[in-house]
Amino acid sequence: MQNLTDPRVIHALLAKNGAALKKALGQNFLIDPSVCPAMAEEAGIGANTCALEIGPGVGVLTVELAKRAKKVLAFEVDRALLPVLDETLAEFSNVTVRNEDVLKADLAAVLKTEAAGLDVVVCANLPYYITSPVLMKLLESRLPIRTITVMVQKEAAERLCAAVGTRESGAVTVAVAYYARAERLFGVGRNSFLPPPKVDSEVIRLTVREKPPVDVSDEARFFRVVRAAFGQRRKTAENSLSAGLGLPKETVGAALDACGLARSVRAEKLTLADFAALSEALN
Repeated sequence: MQNLTDPRVIHALLAKNGAALKKALGQNFLIDPSVCPAMAEEAGIGANTCALEIGPGVGVLTVELAKRAKKVLAFEVDRALLPVLDETLAEFSNVTVRNEDVLKADLAAVLKTEAAGLDVVVCANLPYYITSPVLMKLLESRLPIRTITVMVQKEAAERLCAAVGTRESGAVTVAVAYYARAERLFGVGRNSFLPPPKVDSEVIRLTVREKPPVDVSDEARFFRVVRAAFGQRRKTAENSLSAGLGLPKETVGAALDACGLARSVRAEKLTLADFAALSEALN
């Protein structure tokens, strides 16, 4: 088997198949041989697991997933990499590569067909520019996924895994906490990639909840309140909610009063329970 973490091998594979690194697709290939085995282990893959990968690149993580999983389902949007993957994954009969944008794919239908009867986990080195959209699609779609183990930009890891109600939290923090339990696993330096990005990365794991930790009568309204509250972080939640929801300040203030919250509170200080209560009070 070729050493897919050797830059010379990567360049040779790309040149042989007429492919090239595409900055627009956020392509940074891993060249640290310790990272992908560790990611695959942290994903909790078993003999009856379907591992869903997004952006396999030249297949360095895919190989580790294929060694452990019953089936690997990889989404690669770059058609030029398909012949590369045909070569690097030739010895594995349990890998299916789909030349499809995961953000446009009907994942529920795909998993129903491709992963019937299997335990599904996600394990991927996500391109930085689609981190939040991909994670939110995976969570909001309520797919039959047990865990999501992904490498993301370090700053994104800090925000995604922050505790709700702390300075580091944001709207995406609240959304992730609503759907999953998030944890930071280990860091990956920028020099672990070809080409090296300008920032460091981290591997995180989201364990999908069977049910949200708070009850809300209208999830769409709940998330509108969350987004509006963080829409103007430097302002009080009263001002942000008023502007973001198009409501009179007095209406928002009364809702804050009803929830036992100070009118001067900022969004970053609100807990999941606070947001749930506010979304009901603002009904």
